[in-house]
Amino acid sequence: MDFKQISLFIMAGLYISAGVYHFVNPKMYLKIMPLWVPYPDKVNLLVGAIEIVLGVMLLFPASQIVAAWGIILLLIAVCPANVKHFQKARQREKGVWITLLRLPLQALLI
Repeated sequence: MDFKQISLFIMAGLYISAGVYHFVNPKMYLKIMPLWVPYPDKVNLLVGAIEIVLGVMLLFPASQIVAAWGIILLLIAVCPANVKHFQKARQREKGVWITLLRLPLQALLI
């Protein structure tokens, strides 16, 4: 197994795990969701389901390109929540570095 395959499995696992976590701990995601998002409970579950589906799609060569583009669009769509998460961390003065590092990491993933 080469580096590309290993990184692909890791990325798939991360997206699948993150998607599952939307169902396991929705409060965490709802806290960082911008107020302008309609039906936050449903949007949270939808994003979780999309992450799971895209993560699974990464595992199959026939759907990897579509999955990659879907992940790019998803990362762009959730960017406002990550910015809000950073802002909340600054207000609480807790977790600032982690949430700050997440922003350029998201850009790198895109």
